[in-house]
Amino acid sequence: MKITHLVENLNRGGLERVVINLVRAQHAAGHECRVICLYEAGSLAHELTDHGIAVDACEKRSGMDFRALANVRRMLREHRTEILHTHNIIAHDYAALASLGLGTRMLVNTRHGRGIAPPGAGRRWMYVRCMRWTDHVVGVCLAAKKNLIEHDGVAESKVVVVPNGIHVERFAPASAEAHRRLAMLLGVREGTRLIGSVGRLNWAKDIATMIRAFKRLRATQPDSALVLIGDGSLRGELTQLAEAEGVTDTVHFLGDRGDVRELLPGLDVLAMSSVSEGYSIALLEACASALPIVATDVGGNAEIVRDGVNGHIVPPKDPEKFAAALEDVLRDIDRAHAMGRAGYDWVRRYGSVETMIARYQALYEGRTGAAP
Repeated sequence: MKITHLVENLNRGGLERVVINLVRAQHAAGHECRVICLYEAGSLAHELTDHGIAVDACEKRSGMDFRALANVRRMLREHRTEILHTHNIIAHDYAALASLGLGTRMLVNTRHGRGIAPPGAGRRWMYVRCMRWTDHVVGVCLAAKKNLIEHDGVAESKVVVVPNGIHVERFAPASAEAHRRLAMLLGVREGTRLIGSVGRLNWAKDIATMIRAFKRLRATQPDSALVLIGDGSLRGELTQLAEAEGVTDTVHFLGDRGDVRELLPGLDVLAMSSVSEGYSIALLEACASALPIVATDVGGNAEIVRDGVNGHIVPPKDPEKFAAALEDVLRDIDRAHAMGRAGYDWVRRYGSVETMIARYQALYEGRTGAAP
């Protein structure tokens, strides 16, 4: 098949990682793939171009950019695209308009991270109108499917669920040696209990609740540290909050990292305090690293973390319950290890990139069974 993926960019993030894994697998299977970035190509684009997969950037300007629209149309025509797969709203709007009359066989839109609507979100009038030309809308979890139907007005007959997947085999399980290396990197005592978070520092991740929970946890687990992997617009505000809570010396902002896979096995527990999630790549990676997890009950989190089995699920925006769940994991090492093993066994079976790819292939071919 001639497959074109349209994204905003390929900067570091869960959506972008899913797209790269999907495109590389499709390319390896013999499909003719290309990626069109509506804005810049992004820092991860080389992971495709290094394997001979074309990545083009339209450098879209603010507002409705007809030059970018014309570029997308030209690229689709040149590629003679059969399957046009878009990711999130803006990319889909441009792709749907640009592909009119080109004979594209199928238009698919995946909505990533659509556990709940963001603050102030309303129905996007252009997106709603583009549904008439859209064959399938993919939700990455059951919560996303529900939101697409109830909030975005997408016809239920068009919505399928294809959970994200990762390369499980590329992750090493948590170990004492990895813990020592991470403790050395942070400059903390070797036995310090390390609570980690991976994600952008933005409204959706609600790291403020995690910092407040960590402050409470320190009352019973004084020899602990919070490791924040990722960057974002709220970093300055969160740094000030850590100072106000009196935990500045034990909250480590590592910023955007390219070695997350090496850092994860050094943690004792993976924490996620989000108020909005889709089907989190960070949680899948934590499972692949055999880590127990404490996560909020939003989006698809409870579809990955089974409460009491491979971690705990807690209400969002509740620092006290979040802290209590972290304490429960940290005070029983044997139980924490059992939780990590349960998560690892689950992700090998249900969270692999191979499972995701097979479901998308079935969707492209019009076969039933694309959804779990």
